[in-house]
Amino acid sequence: MITTQKALQELIERARSNDAVALDTEFVWERTYYPKLGLIQLALSNEECFLIDPVSLTDLSPLGELLGDPAVVKIFHDAPQDLTILYQATGVLPKRIFDTRLAAGFAGLSSTISLANLINDLLDIDLPKTETRTNWLRRPLNPKQIEYALDDVRYLRAIRVLLLTRILNPTIMGWLEGELERYNEPELYQPPADTTRYQKIKGAGNLNRQALAVLREIASWREGEARKRNRPRGHILSDQTLLCLATKQIEDTAKLRQCEEITNNVVEQYGQHLLTLMYIGRHCPDQDCPPSLQKTKLNKQEQEQLKKIQEYVTLKSDVLGIDPALIGNTAELRALIRSRNQTQQIYPKRLSFGWRKEFIEEML
Repeated sequence: MITTQKALQELIERARSNDAVALDTEFVWERTYYPKLGLIQLALSNEECFLIDPVSLTDLSPLGELLGDPAVVKIFHDAPQDLTILYQATGVLPKRIFDTRLAAGFAGLSSTISLANLINDLLDIDLPKTETRTNWLRRPLNPKQIEYALDDVRYLRAIRVLLLTRILNPTIMGWLEGELERYNEPELYQPPADTTRYQKIKGAGNLNRQALAVLREIASWREGEARKRNRPRGHILSDQTLLCLATKQIEDTAKLRQCEEITNNVVEQYGQHLLTLMYIGRHCPDQDCPPSLQKTKLNKQEQEQLKKIQEYVTLKSDVLGIDPALIGNTAELRALIRSRNQTQQIYPKRLSFGWRKEFIEEML
């Protein structure tokens, strides 16, 4: 366990002399807006594994130096969330990332495979799943917690080598490298704009555009309030409350109290401000209201097109030995079909550039 700045600096110096290291994080994210980093695992080999203790350490800048070092490959499994948390903790943009979950999809395995299943498939080792609900901020860690944490990085270097040996087609290797390069892009670590948060609320697809304008105002405000207080969004206002406010004509605190989802505490604390936000949303000009989130159904011809595209994606992916899910999900393929049948063709974002665009255009 690395608990002092001196030990951390020495470990990072050793890590930066390696060609590749394995990393993982454990965190707690139940009562705060930002995740609380509880542990950082780092492996130089399957025998040299370390636990960096962010509870004891006040300065993680040496770790940032490792993350940003382009000479060292940093191996993660399912990298995005770990990288986002480490970026928040160090302020350093990661470079040279290898994601074993992503690579598995290009190596004839599932691109959503769990680490335990991947280790079992490639190394025939069964990992215990005993500490998935543990509190990683509590000290001292018990032996089971320590072993569980170390196992998350112990085998990643070997897994990387085995996955790369399975990707023999240079074209597919180029596709994987292109995907991994995305982890170098700063945009990946920026949160979505507060004004787009309403799109993530379950049930928003059932609202008309004017109600969506109200929802956008309230959800954007809630995001800022949760961030300022460092509390979960639902501790400020629940999604159901937001939907209630967006769909009902509420113009004063008396009506606000009648909304079943609203508590007296919420009315006292946020009532006047919520009324102002709802007023702004209700009086939003039509041209400025958000577009509908309702999913339009495909007609019979489009459904046939979707079926053919899915069959082709599956067939070609099987021939190439990659996971079809890497190409695009059902929503993206549906959007592709709609775009094809319109005068102005705008492909879904992931399908509009790089190797996916080439794959799709050849298919079409």
